Amino acid sequence: MVPPVVPPFLVGLIVAPLAKRLLKPLVRGVVKTSVGIAMEVKKAAHEAGENIHDLAAEVAADVVTAQIAAGDTGTRSADGQRAAENSTESEAVDRTEGGARAPRIRATAGAGRAY
Repeated sequence: MVPPVVPPFLVGLIVAPLAKRLLKPLVRGVVKTSVGIAMEVKKAAHEAGENIHDLAAEVAADVVTAQIAAGDTGTRSADGQRAAENSTESEAVDRTEGGARAPRIRATAGAGRAY
């Protein structure tokens, strides 16, 4: 006996809804996982960039601190040094006369760090 021949389109009509029910959750899970992984990679790259920025700020602050501690404030001419001394004296006079004092910006180890 010869088994009955089933036309392929009938097989497709029966298998398509079953495949849709089985494959849709599978494909959805793959896409969801892929998007989740992509978001985690993006987050990790952003954090790494922030860490590099923080490290660069800390190194710059250390270099400035080392230069100040060593007394190396750059090369100044004699006139430039006198002008700097005069401005320091005038700031001292302004403070004693009740003048407003401008805030100073300090280079610290945590410069540029956002919490």
